[in-house]
Amino acid sequence: MPRALLAPRWWPAWLLLGMARALCALPIRWQQALGRGLGRLVYRALASRRRIVRINLQLCFPELDAAAVEQRVVGHFEALGIGLFEALQCWFVADARLRPLVELSGLEHLQAAQADGHGVLLLTGHFTTLELAARLLCITAGPFHAMYRPADNIFVDWWMRRMRELRSGRVALPKDDLRTLVRALRGGAAIWYGPDQTLEVPATAFVPFFGVPTLTLTATSRLAEMGRAHVVPFFPERVDGPNGGHYRIRILPALEDFPSGDDIADARRINGLLEDAIRRCPEQYFWTHRRFKHRPPGTPDPYARS
Repeated sequence: MPRALLAPRWWPAWLLLGMARALCALPIRWQQALGRGLGRLVYRALASRRRIVRINLQLCFPELDAAAVEQRVVGHFEALGIGLFEALQCWFVADARLRPLVELSGLEHLQAAQADGHGVLLLTGHFTTLELAARLLCITAGPFHAMYRPADNIFVDWWMRRMRELRSGRVALPKDDLRTLVRALRGGAAIWYGPDQTLEVPATAFVPFFGVPTLTLTATSRLAEMGRAHVVPFFPERVDGPNGGHYRIRILPALEDFPSGDDIADARRINGLLEDAIRRCPEQYFWTHRRFKHRPPGTPDPYARS
């Protein structure tokens, strides 16, 4: 740990972490109830984010009426609140307590992809269960490298990197360090990989996402090719129940004929897989960012205020 993080300016952060750890002693259903309540408070307090979520859901689910859209908006903020407590569980709860919460299917697909010694891109999306799902995957399927983007705040950057390395059992890899990623894949590593958030990089193209032309990362094909890696999709979802429910993680077969030589077709294929996963638990996908802020020429900005 950097000695600078022991300075008095960071004592409030350490205090918050201590309080967060204490909350993890509560039953899971209590934590989820607190998370839902927190999410509803955020829903009422952050009108601008509420508007972004509403617009995203209207674009992706045009068949829903206004009442159904608003129900999903509220459900999404509840999932965000629960997601905070899920992150705390990921950081502070022992494996023995978490293991009974996970229902894993498709482990044989990951094992088959790893059998030839090649690396694996664990392809997924940005769901509110992201942190805990990664921990549960590591517990049940084995260690992997997390990817990270350095944060400006040195405390947050150190803590998130440390927690992801402890969670995943491997060194966290910088998201923008292509050489390191390729070297790890060629060495047979498995790497968590979520290409679904818009990135302002050259390797993008407008590809349909729920029927909406969306700036989409096309570098997945290049990374898989350079790393000689298999691409194995996995998707998590929280399944509610009387005692807090459980978490279902589905590992799908490695993508065949990938990369295909057509980066746009490959990106379309990935978006289709992601859409199928989102439809299973639409409130649990991250809708709070402006997914459609980049538009094809001549197309209006859906977030612009009239």
